[in-house]
Amino acid sequence: MSNEDIKRAVIAAAVEVSGKKKISCADALRLAQEHGVAPEEIGKICDEEKIKLHTCQLGCF
Repeated sequence: MSNEDIKRAVIAAAVEVSGKKKISCADALRLAQEHGVAPEEIGKICDEEKIKLHTCQLGCF
């Protein structure tokens, strides 16, 4: 799977709340596992696309 495919999957999983795109930590981790990439790759895509993480399983976001 290409990086563009993964990027599209992340964008599709993000929801818009009050004009901002967000994705839950659990969804980000699930996408990483489904696409066989490190969670850091999903994080980089989120940063590039201005997608905020929320509902962090560690309580960080």
